[in-house]
Amino acid sequence: MIDTTFLITAFVTMFVIIDPIGLAPLFLALTQGQDVKKRRSVAVRACVIAMVILILFALLGESLLGFIGISMPAFQVSGGVLLFLTALDMLFERRTKRREDQADEDDNEDPSVFPLAIPLIAGPGAIASVILLTNQRPGLEGLGMVLGVTAAVVLIAFGLFLASGLIEKALGKTGITVLTRLLGMLLAALSVQIMLDGLAAFGFGPGAG
Repeated sequence: MIDTTFLITAFVTMFVIIDPIGLAPLFLALTQGQDVKKRRSVAVRACVIAMVILILFALLGESLLGFIGISMPAFQVSGGVLLFLTALDMLFERRTKRREDQADEDDNEDPSVFPLAIPLIAGPGAIASVILLTNQRPGLEGLGMVLGVTAAVVLIAFGLFLASGLIEKALGKTGITVLTRLLGMLLAALSVQIMLDGLAAFGFGPGAG
């Protein structure tokens, strides 16, 4: 039986972390002056490359952590801290500014690999999230659900990339700011829960066994 609660949590986590709505204006800026065909090509490459990276970390992330001697509870705590810092950036608009700076530093005509795929879509937060989520629901079913929701979010990002001009006009700068801050508050709560789960595994807190 499909765990809808886990699916919703996983989707919200990946949606907030990848932030397709916040990426749309940056995609527009990075592909300024390009025709529709070229923009579509850039969007396809960026989303495919980002998805491949996230699949690799979902499959091999925990094994890689074990190889270098990092326990999953330790990664949960550190990953929760990372997500919480991302939430603070969203709440105080530092994340958007940093992403714009990364976009400005790009001198390539094709921004699909950098900065779009890495680090804007498959950044540290997204990588940490897929590892944490696959650990929360071990097995093929959990992996399938995590990869499924990740693919759904990346597809949403792809669709918003293609419609980035329309979205920017519809929401306006104020609308995007309000939405980003609301998502930041939600991410802050999720990150604290991840940290509490990690601490409980260490033997601290109410969830400790």
